Amino acid sequence: MTQVIASEPSKISLYERDLNLWLEQAIAQLKSGDFHNLDIVNLIEELEGLAGRDRRELKSRLRTLLEHLLKRTYVNLPECFNGWEITIREQRSQLEDIFEQSPSLKAIWEEAFSSAWRSALKNTCQEYRNFTFPDAWQFSHDIDSLLTIDFWEEI
Repeated sequence: MTQVIASEPSKISLYERDLNLWLEQAIAQLKSGDFHNLDIVNLIEELEGLAGRDRRELKSRLRTLLEHLLKRTYVNLPECFNGWEITIREQRSQLEDIFEQSPSLKAIWEEAFSSAWRSALKNTCQEYRNFTFPDAWQFSHDIDSLLTIDFWEEI
């Protein structure tokens, strides 16, 4: 018979036991100025995680936008146009929300675009093998253009 020895609850930090309760406690400590008892190491880890999450969300939504712009612009399947356009509008709206909340993310736009483009092109080419796509984005790729222009109307 195998015996399981449980860890002593007192040796497990609040951060490890209950993240939400830890967050509430950290917020209360910050508001009250109780910096001495603040769990700085884990607070830094959580803040770094939040910053990384926002960058990943930007790249993910941009990749999805580019995939659907590629489909709508280069794949002649009219029965799919409406669905692709709905996704394009949704991703544009979500990207606008991201930039409204965190305008500083605009500084990584070029890097995000380059990464998202490579991934979007690869994914779309694999999904639609019978269609031809350009090796490089053929339109303006500044933020305002990608969030407003219906590129399929320009072809």
